[in-house]
Amino acid sequence: MLDPFPFPPPGPLTAFTGPLSSKLSLPTLPLHAHEVVFALSFYVLVGKVFAPWISRRVVPQRYNALSSRTKINWDVHVVSFVQSCVICTMSLWVIFYDEERQSWRGSGAFGIDNWEKRVWGYTGATGLLQSFALAYFLWDLYMCSRYVHIFGWGMLAHAVSAVTVFSFGFRPFLYFYAPVFLLYELSSPFLNIHWFCDKLDLTGSVYQAINGALLTSTFFACRLIWGSYSSILVFRDIYKATSSGYTIPQYLADAVKDGMKAGDLSDTQAQTIAFMDVRYVPLWLAAIYLASNLVLNILNFWWFGKMVQTIRKRFDPPWGTKGIGPDVVHYQPPDPTFEKPKSVTTSVPGAPATLTGLSEEGLEVLGLGRKDASIKDARRRAEELMGGPVDSEPIVQRGVYADGHRSIEVSGSTATPARSTRSRRKA
Repeated sequence: MLDPFPFPPPGPLTAFTGPLSSKLSLPTLPLHAHEVVFALSFYVLVGKVFAPWISRRVVPQRYNALSSRTKINWDVHVVSFVQSCVICTMSLWVIFYDEERQSWRGSGAFGIDNWEKRVWGYTGATGLLQSFALAYFLWDLYMCSRYVHIFGWGMLAHAVSAVTVFSFGFRPFLYFYAPVFLLYELSSPFLNIHWFCDKLDLTGSVYQAINGALLTSTFFACRLIWGSYSSILVFRDIYKATSSGYTIPQYLADAVKDGMKAGDLSDTQAQTIAFMDVRYVPLWLAAIYLASNLVLNILNFWWFGKMVQTIRKRFDPPWGTKGIGPDVVHYQPPDPTFEKPKSVTTSVPGAPATLTGLSEEGLEVLGLGRKDASIKDARRRAEELMGGPVDSEPIVQRGVYADGHRSIEVSGSTATPARSTRSRRKA
């Protein structure tokens, strides 16, 4: 299938990326650089404009009450949700409707024939798909770099690896497998919905239960079953290429081009071998792809176990583990051997009885550790921790968990809607 993108590559951008693509051995990059720019602009627009706009209209009170850190995380999950829906739709479309790519399949479940085109073949549709995937990971790399204190170094390393792998695809290399592995994203919409359920006080609800079933089933089917099977196939094709002497450049025989418009990207058949003049898989490239794929598959199995564990924590036994195991909290009784903690009334005149006798840690949680602190400050801090106004004075307690870690917990009742609530901070 020819590239269905409605706009041709602009001359200035092609001229700009041409020398870079030659230096990096990425000959198909100039053909799709404008698609990368378009998709990258789309994801930036979703994160900066669409996500805040739609959130303030659908859940205005909840979104506006979020901290700046959580808003960033919220907007990132919106972009991830949109991207996973877009890229999965495109991948399925390429798999079912790109007839040239379909002809590259081997006969039988593990057929080895046509392996050359699966390794070096090109179609415009797979190039478009590769461009949208690279654009998202470039955006993800920027976000993980700028907000590494939020997302962590592990997510930054994942973004760097993804950008590297999808950039090398423009050699072209393994275009056939681009839609195959991008279908990993079929579980991502449900993963994002699970996160939103926690933020919208739907934890343990029937909605999260149904979504959890869809999340685990799609993750298991797409990443563990489909992904592992596809990894075997790509390992086989790369091994065939390296064992057939293509670790040094080999040139396509002229006889293969007879009767074809070699290099004509406007011809559906000729485009498939347009970049197969030199067939070459350096060992470092094979090692990068195989190592990345192996690590990702190991992580998928580990993530699946953690995901099931996390989902079960939201629900009661027998199917869930809520209230049992390391999540059980026991509140420590006052220790008479301890020195009596400083009372709020020593620094804040008129403090209510429920706040009198708090430890220094409790004072710090409610913002009453300062000389200029007030009960108004404590109430405001408690409302921030509990996600809403309170109609009774908050109670601060120490907690100790089954795994040994301790916490400071603020509990009380919110006024609108009336419900008991608790906020926890690890001590």
